[in-house]
Amino acid sequence: MRLWLNFFVTIITDEKCTGYSQAGHPERPVRITASVERLKNQTDLTLHWTMPSVAGDAPILRAHTAQILARLDIPEDFDGDTPYFDGISGYARASVGAALDALRLAREGKPVFSLMRPPGHHATRQKSMGFCYLNNIAIAALEAAATGSRRVAVFDFDVHHGNGTEDILLDHPGTAFFSVHQFPAYPHSGKSNRGKNCFNYPVAPATPRELYRATLDRALQDLKQFQPDLIAVSAGFDAYARDPLAEGTLLAKDFHWLGQSLAHLHIPMFSLLEGGYSRDLPELIFAYLKGVMGPDGEF
Repeated sequence: MRLWLNFFVTIITDEKCTGYSQAGHPERPVRITASVERLKNQTDLTLHWTMPSVAGDAPILRAHTAQILARLDIPEDFDGDTPYFDGISGYARASVGAALDALRLAREGKPVFSLMRPPGHHATRQKSMGFCYLNNIAIAALEAAATGSRRVAVFDFDVHHGNGTEDILLDHPGTAFFSVHQFPAYPHSGKSNRGKNCFNYPVAPATPRELYRATLDRALQDLKQFQPDLIAVSAGFDAYARDPLAEGTLLAKDFHWLGQSLAHLHIPMFSLLEGGYSRDLPELIFAYLKGVMGPDGEF
């Protein structure tokens, strides 16, 4: 059964987002280039490719202070994990622009995936951190809430807690945040729920795969009870069993199942790339998109 108005997936990407890097840093350009190559060389999915818009200040300032925008132009590292790069403000704004474009397409009933860097879910209202400069998913969620969506759910399956998204959305009316992540692990948050709308599902390191998947399913059932009219997905693929930055246990078939499970909610949704640092990232993204688009069945 087809779940979408379109028979193709829109991929928002721009080769310019590979224009910055630091030797030895895991958030590197090949995450995008290899994934683009894999998707362009497959025939199972029909894809539509588009470039991102560049975001202006107004939607960003719903989620962040003016100081964080100004800080992007100061040539000093943000922390040990988050270097300053020439032009990082432009790269970050393009990633935000892709998130806002994805929101628009989701509202039109079109499946969409933002294949951009930098990621965003660790950036708090006031601070860039954890490879993230601006919080793409939170900016898009608040844009949605400000422009007609009554109940916006953010579902974050990155292995690292989306502390920045939680910080920004905490007790914000009409939004809810659901995060399944390893704990303890960076950024050392997400042990328990916060406020009225931030729900955390910590998973211990090396949790058996079946239990990890059951926790994801529990979070999805809770999200369904929230009755959102829009779902924004922080799609991180670092809970994969071979990812070097955590101790997750998921396999490609589990990301396929996640895509299916989200699509079967029959609620407009869009997905943004967050983490995922193994060489298998392109296959994991492909599996997820096949789940989003495909009929029922095992991967």
